Amino acid sequence: MVHKIYTILFFAFSLSATMAQDQQLKLYYAEHFKVNEKEDGVKILTVINPWPNSNISYEFALIPKDNEELKANYRDYQCIFTPVERIVLSSTTHIPSVVDLDEVESIVGFAGTDLISSKEVREAIDIGQIKELGLNEKINIETAIALHPEVIIGFSINSSNKAYDELEAFGIPIVLNADWLEQSPLAKAEWVKFFGLFFNKEAQAQHIFNQIEADYLEAKKLAAKANKQPTLISGSLYKDVWYAPGNDSWAASFFKDANADYLFSDMGSSGSLSLSIEEAIVKGSTASFWIAPAQFTSYQEMLDSNTHYGVFESFKNKKVFTYALTKGETGGMLYFELAAHRPDLVLKDLIYILHPQLLKNYQPTFFKPLVHE
Repeated sequence: MVHKIYTILFFAFSLSATMAQDQQLKLYYAEHFKVNEKEDGVKILTVINPWPNSNISYEFALIPKDNEELKANYRDYQCIFTPVERIVLSSTTHIPSVVDLDEVESIVGFAGTDLISSKEVREAIDIGQIKELGLNEKINIETAIALHPEVIIGFSINSSNKAYDELEAFGIPIVLNADWLEQSPLAKAEWVKFFGLFFNKEAQAQHIFNQIEADYLEAKKLAAKANKQPTLISGSLYKDVWYAPGNDSWAASFFKDANADYLFSDMGSSGSLSLSIEEAIVKGSTASFWIAPAQFTSYQEMLDSNTHYGVFESFKNKKVFTYALTKGETGGMLYFELAAHRPDLVLKDLIYILHPQLLKNYQPTFFKPLVHE
């Protein structure tokens, strides 16, 4: 009997010891970052392949500020002490997560403040709390250093960014954000958990994401009830090339989940399609709807750009919808800032456009009808 008790106790101790070892933050959709929490409370953040066609990962040790002495155990990592109180951001897609985490006061600098639409953040800019740092590729080094940021959340399209290299030489951690590389709507939205790590607000970030996920899946379920699957196209011409979302892209995922028939879906699965005007006309001229014709805001503007647009049925029937009419007070497009964080709102907008009987009295957040004179 005594032997049996010792066996049970040993098993219980072993189980608790195993549970006390590294724990991984649960991510259900995002593929470009992961987190392992050590038994001493330090979190190892790994950013995976942060630019297209990269094959590299960066690791950071997020150390609680009340245990800074733990840095000695993590000499092989770039260390960041949390919660962060002074942060620099470089993309408008970073803004909504920080706002929802109630950390606007922690933002001290941003690259391209005119692009920001958030009212809370614009107020912080107006009172001088958030400083302008120029362009992401050419951040004003002196201004950034003077802000004494504890971390800069950047992004990069390749391995070369001299500004980031100089800032790192001054001991400022640069963490590349790769939310823009995620291919599914909920994967992008899950990056709120990434931002939660820097403020020790993982639970709040989880709660925010859970609500977004639930609302998105509920909207998707609602769209599936529609009896008819309307046809649609997307994109527009730039010079002689029609650029449109590929079938496996983030944007095209919304079309599927909104229960629509995307007429360019069989023309490639990459992030972006490159079509000739002839191909676009053959495949898409009969589409009932046209979603996101680049940054056009009116039918006349489109015709002035290219008369070929006039042959599309969706154009003739005034069924073209754009995100370019929804802007912040300084001209930044809300879609580019908020859509990645709130895919549930994007999906509801599309359901309202494509299946209005399913969402009566709904007020769209992003997409509005093109202006016609």
